[in-house]
Amino acid sequence: MSFQYDISQLDGATAVRLSGRLDSATASGFEKPLQDLFNQPASRVLMDFSALDYISSAGLRVVLMAAKRAKQSQGALVLCSLQQQVRDVFEISGFLRILDVADDSAAALNRLRTSA
Repeated sequence: MSFQYDISQLDGATAVRLSGRLDSATASGFEKPLQDLFNQPASRVLMDFSALDYISSAGLRVVLMAAKRAKQSQGALVLCSLQQQVRDVFEISGFLRILDVADDSAAALNRLRTSA
């Protein structure tokens, strides 16, 4: 299965919906578009993982770099709807302790609104 992403506007935030596999073969092509979302100060980005089946360490690195970029630009990044196998990778890596993760997109949007 390949990797795809869709970027759209959702209630004052930018929603990035991921699907497929975010791994070493696909992460490099996704890094720049994701980083570019934080070119404007105070950007609010929701990453929806509901259709992402797999993430590797290369994918984790891209997510972590986006979180750092969000912080540098006084923006916010909230991840949501992690499938269990993807959530396990975030848990094992310790990323659940350092990233903002919500159960679903409604909760993620609420966090983005309150972080303004």
